[in-house]
Amino acid sequence: MDSILVTGNGALNGQIPIAGAKNACLTLMPATLLSEEPLTLTNAPRLSDIKTMTALLQSLGAEVSTLQDGQVIAMSSHDLTSQTADYDIVRKMRASNLVLGPLLARFGQAVVSLPGGCAIGARPMDLHTEGLEALGAEIELKDGYLHAKAPGGLKGAVHEMRFASVGATENIVMAATLAKGTTVLKNAAREPEIVDLVECLRKMGAQISGEGTSTIEIQGVDRLHGATHQVVTDRIELGTYMLAPAICGGEVELLGGRMDLVGSFVEKLNAAGVDVEETANGLKVSRRNGRVQAVDVTTEPFPGFPTDLQAQMMALLCTAEGVSVLEEKIFENRFMHAPELMRMGAQIDVHGGTATVTGVERLKGAPVMATDLRASVSLILAGLAAEGETVVSRVYHLDRGYERVVSKLSGVGAKIERIKG
Repeated sequence: MDSILVTGNGALNGQIPIAGAKNACLTLMPATLLSEEPLTLTNAPRLSDIKTMTALLQSLGAEVSTLQDGQVIAMSSHDLTSQTADYDIVRKMRASNLVLGPLLARFGQAVVSLPGGCAIGARPMDLHTEGLEALGAEIELKDGYLHAKAPGGLKGAVHEMRFASVGATENIVMAATLAKGTTVLKNAAREPEIVDLVECLRKMGAQISGEGTSTIEIQGVDRLHGATHQVVTDRIELGTYMLAPAICGGEVELLGGRMDLVGSFVEKLNAAGVDVEETANGLKVSRRNGRVQAVDVTTEPFPGFPTDLQAQMMALLCTAEGVSVLEEKIFENRFMHAPELMRMGAQIDVHGGTATVTGVERLKGAPVMATDLRASVSLILAGLAAEGETVVSRVYHLDRGYERVVSKLSGVGAKIERIKG
């Protein structure tokens, strides 16, 4: 099994290109199921999760091919052979559940296994099924599979979600594009990935308004057509690499970075003593003189502080001056990286959904183990600022969400290499 070797060696300087968003691309790919015509995505990230979604779509009979070194995905669902998403594929990645809404909308039936993904707490499907049932779907759980049908087709409705779930918003919006009549989705998630999905669906002929707000209105149409769409910048990869110069010192420009994608995150960086400025090509990040300052962080749905940047932010705060409190309000079990950071000399006290971090002057390199996707990169960031060598094992998690980490970080002066297992 591969591992990553990181040796702390001071400031980082240069440019890092930011890829298209993993979470956006994994949502956009199932949208091909809504139409017989081709859907082409550009600026796609090159990740193992994208390969998993490709395999899932192909198992349904879709044609999927990658072009231009994997950054273009060409898809066609004109001749699907199945409406069943099998456990063997779905268990690898939670986003697999996003085929449910499109299959149900277009074919009136779908059988989808309950999903897998990172072990960061319960993420049930009830918000998805409640929304689809509001549109007239009949859904039954049997032997680990959701059996969904809509014999008379889906029908528009007013539905308010109990929680602003990103995945449920995406599933319901996609399904509603082909429903008869108007759907009003209240307490909808507002994440940029949802805005990106709506922009793509609109190019395919969908009639949607209100994306980016808590109320989205969808006027159903009879059919959708093909389109070409550029995947939005990955705000989580962007935030992750913004933390590299914050932790190590130096100045790094993130190519393709956008301030509107990371507003609440930038506010916390500024409070900690990190400067972020817009450039013609993206965002430039540098740390002010001395150690960063402690700040308190509470994860919230967008536009709040992203849960997917909590682990990385903790790595920064491990060497901050003072005491920081991080409160995780999105997922339980999302402090599994804390014991690994403590192996490197961090002082962290976890009680339920709250972690108290007392900053130390310097971390020390150690062998550590990645427990999930974001935890894996947080340990790499910590290793960049630690004395000596840090070996991060189980980095297959990393490959799910970050493309070419070693080349991107070594390109700005980091001493990092991948060790084949």
